[in-house]
Amino acid sequence: MNVSQLEWIITLGVTLAVLVFDIVFIARRPHEPTMRECAIALSFYVGLAVAFGIWVWNFHGGQFGLEFFAGWLTEYSLSVDNLFIFIIIMASFNVPKVYQQQALLVGIVLALVFRGIFIALGAVAIEQFSWMFYIFGAFLVYTAIRLARDTEHDDDADNFVVRFAKTYLNTTDKWDGLKLYVKEGSKRLMTPMFLVIVALGTTDL
Repeated sequence: MNVSQLEWIITLGVTLAVLVFDIVFIARRPHEPTMRECAIALSFYVGLAVAFGIWVWNFHGGQFGLEFFAGWLTEYSLSVDNLFIFIIIMASFNVPKVYQQQALLVGIVLALVFRGIFIALGAVAIEQFSWMFYIFGAFLVYTAIRLARDTEHDDDADNFVVRFAKTYLNTTDKWDGLKLYVKEGSKRLMTPMFLVIVALGTTDL
C-alpha cells in the first residue's frame, strides 16, 4: 500500500483536530451528557470511521479497505471491555456525574499516550530481538489466564499506580470540582479526581 505524504498529513491532521475539539469543547462545558448528545457523538465518530474506510477502499483497493474495516471492528469491540472497566472505576470512586465526561476524556488521552509508547517500544524490541516476540506471547497467555480467573474485578480501580499514589502522596477524600490537588495550609493534597484520572490512564498498563 503506497500512502502519499499528503494522505498522512490529512489523516493525522483530522485525527488531532477531532481530539483537540473534544478536549476544548468538553473542558469548557462540564456536564452530564444526555442520551441525545451521546447518540449524536457516537454517530459522528462511527460515520468518520466508515467514511475513512470507504475512502481507503476507493483509492487503495478493496483488500486494504476490508483490512481497515476488520481492524477497526476488532478494536471497537475490544474497547467495550475497557468501557466496562472505566465504569467500574467511576463507580468505585463515586465520581459525580457532572465530572465523569471530563475525567474519562483525560483518562483516555493518557491511555492512548501510554499505549502508543509501549507499542513503539515493543515494535523496536521485536525488530532488534526477534526472540522477544515469544516473551510477549507468553506474557499475553499469562495475563489471559489471570483475567479468566478473576471474575469479580474488585480491584480494577485500585491498580499498582493508584496504590503507589495513595501510599506516597498526600491525598484527600474531598472533591473540589475538576481540581487535581488542593492546598490545606502548607500541604498540597491530591484530590479523588487525580486518583480517578491516574486509574483511567494506567488501567491498560
